[in-house]
Amino acid sequence: MWTSISNWLHRVSTTWVAVGALMMFLSFSALVLPAQSARAETYANDAESPDTSLFYSASDLYEAAEAYGEQGRAAYVRARFTFDLIWPLVYALFLTTAISWVSARALAPESRGRLANLVPVLGALFDYLENVSTSIVMVRYPTHTPVVDTLAPVFTLVKWILVGGSFVLLFGIALLGLGRWVKGRATR
Repeated sequence: MWTSISNWLHRVSTTWVAVGALMMFLSFSALVLPAQSARAETYANDAESPDTSLFYSASDLYEAAEAYGEQGRAAYVRARFTFDLIWPLVYALFLTTAISWVSARALAPESRGRLANLVPVLGALFDYLENVSTSIVMVRYPTHTPVVDTLAPVFTLVKWILVGGSFVLLFGIALLGLGRWVKGRATR
């Protein structure tokens, strides 16, 4: 199944699709992210946001919920189900099409490395799991939500590993392709 999905992503990741996804990613990063960050600062009351933290604990999540206050928690949840429904799609589309496009030029068609285009999809999935779990904690606060409050930090860490790893894979495969291109030109 995963191979079929990866192959489909390779087929649809044409140059124009990859360029369009890049433009969407850059536009969203320049126009939407700064405004969303500014909005988040207004309700965070100097508390760390779970979304931007690499490591935090369940108790840190409850401390943030307390610091946000009732209106801040409501704004946090609203952002998770508006802005944060779209943002993972935007970065996953960019990373998936870019990795697919670059690996199609850098790796042999039978290479298992071409499955790297699935990593951003998994990153977006864990982003959604993080959003749901942190939102549940915020909505139920001050009541504690065992298991969900423990899983939220795990989802966040895995999300960051997968999303950061996607950028590393993209640049690594691009460098590999560039090296092969340079070597091929030198042997002509």
